[in-house]
Amino acid sequence: MKSWRHGLVLAALTVAAPYASAQAADALQVRNWAAACANCHGTNGVAQPGMESLAGQKQEDLAKKMLDFKNGRKPATVMHQLAKGYSDEQIQQISAYFAALKK
Repeated sequence: MKSWRHGLVLAALTVAAPYASAQAADALQVRNWAAACANCHGTNGVAQPGMESLAGQKQEDLAKKMLDFKNGRKPATVMHQLAKGYSDEQIQQISAYFAALKK
């Protein structure tokens, strides 16, 4: 009986393991995308004076700004080009990442 249960648990873990790995990889990928913002917006989204901090802002506001840059609705010197490098889904994920950080 123990052998049967052990096999069932192993089977369940085998099925769940790739999903868990994919979730962790996704979180790491989003963090890597967000790290590209550090040059101007500071480490962990906390900028030096004169630049906009991203940490702790509302996800909806950050995503709207990025999408506005991407679609040419908001003027910029660099951001309109950078935003074009991300899909709308990636922009949503990056925005959620910064919104979850402390100000």
